[in-house]
Amino acid sequence: MNWFDSWGLTIVVFAPIVGMAIVMALPREDEQSLKVVTLLTTLVTFGFSLALVATFDYHDGGGLQFDVNRSWIDVINSRYHVGIDGISLPLVVLTTFITVACVIYTWNHFPEPHTPKAFLSLILLLETGMVGTFVAQDLILFFVFFEIVLLPMFFMIGVWGGPNRNYAAIKFFLFTMFGSAFMLLAFLAIFWKTGTFDIPELAALEGAGIVGNTQNIIFAGLFLGFAIKVPMFPFHTWLPDAHTEAPTVGSVLLAAILLKLGTYGFVRIALPVLPDAAIDWAPWIGLLAVIGIIYGAFCCLAQRDMKRLIAFSSVAHMGFVMLGIATLTDFGVNAAIFGMVAHGLITGMLFFMAGSVAERYETREMSRLGGLLTQTPRLGWLLGFLAMASLGLPGLAGFWGEFPAILSAYNPGGGLPVETFRSYMVIAAVGTVFAAGYLLWMLQRVAMGKVKAEFATARMHDVNTYEWLAWTPMLLVILALGVYPNIIFGVSNDAVRLTTAAFGG
Repeated sequence: MNWFDSWGLTIVVFAPIVGMAIVMALPREDEQSLKVVTLLTTLVTFGFSLALVATFDYHDGGGLQFDVNRSWIDVINSRYHVGIDGISLPLVVLTTFITVACVIYTWNHFPEPHTPKAFLSLILLLETGMVGTFVAQDLILFFVFFEIVLLPMFFMIGVWGGPNRNYAAIKFFLFTMFGSAFMLLAFLAIFWKTGTFDIPELAALEGAGIVGNTQNIIFAGLFLGFAIKVPMFPFHTWLPDAHTEAPTVGSVLLAAILLKLGTYGFVRIALPVLPDAAIDWAPWIGLLAVIGIIYGAFCCLAQRDMKRLIAFSSVAHMGFVMLGIATLTDFGVNAAIFGMVAHGLITGMLFFMAGSVAERYETREMSRLGGLLTQTPRLGWLLGFLAMASLGLPGLAGFWGEFPAILSAYNPGGGLPVETFRSYMVIAAVGTVFAAGYLLWMLQRVAMGKVKAEFATARMHDVNTYEWLAWTPMLLVILALGVYPNIIFGVSNDAVRLTTAAFGG
């Protein structure tokens, strides 16, 4: 084992903390140095994540790689155990990639109050929490990283957010803390029944030693912790408020990465550790998923604020991800992982767009907007491209996050009721029609038509250099994943097969 196998993953997790320490040591007046150090830190972290991609063994059958298992808290038998497989690798790369884009975007888009030192430090702390969650292989370590992201996002919303930021930040904090409390209780119950917090060891046990009713009770705790984070209907109400009030970069990180912590928790912990309970809960998870798809779409059609519409679209899109997970098949879970990545890129970009539109026009009210293609044509065309990607147009990444998830419901695994899931499939398919409706309606109101009189004489600048630098790689990846989806499916498939083996694939 070379040094990179032993330390590479740890560097990816903790390099942002080192960068944060340097940023905190710099004088707040030296804004340029603060930006440069933050950007270099995120680029180094992204570079090491690409090194993981380059040295990852894609033929090892889906097992853990870059596995590090060291003593940590011996008194409770919790260890510093990190590792990645084909499920976590795409999400780690997505996290480091999106964080670089966010830092580039903030170069000349700092929210008010203008305190770059604190804002950039929180971005770096968030990155450690997000990456750490995706690589943790110990339940206590997972919980620590899972909770690390809470405070930075709370302050991002509460300090740099919109007029109702205090309400939105407290609501976000209370909802997620409520779910985390039940999740921690579930982790402790698993430990009391098995004597270990080690996730691979627990997955290998496949619930042995935990009788059916106990599995269902423990699964309920995990469900609350992860479903609130996703968020699934009816636990979604914190999300539109948080997105609407958060600064642009906060919304991007929340949509692109933080929501995936919940869906990842289902795939990494809930399904393999408690397979019998997963079979019992799957029809209900599928039901909530399709309700979220339709409910989210109807809420989008009722919105007047561009950012709030995009926020509700996340409720609908994450419904497709949860439907794929609920099928308990390798096909469905693969679709869910692809959907996580696709949603992260597309919806993250849509929040970038909403922020840039609001910066130029000083409003996100769609009734006041219009004529973007006339006044800022590049911005208008980018919005059109992203609307098509989000509604699932073939050839773009969004299609492979939705279509396979719907199709997987036709033949669920684990002995689940086929007729029930085929009904879910029909409802989810109808949801794609509504998605086209609200996204095209947004595009028509914001980008098409004539420029409103209040902005007709204003000189609006089109996409600037920093926006191009932040957005172009994301746009290219959205296109690349749409044309060649095996970029994700080829990485995740073996690990997913191991995860769903208890359900017959």
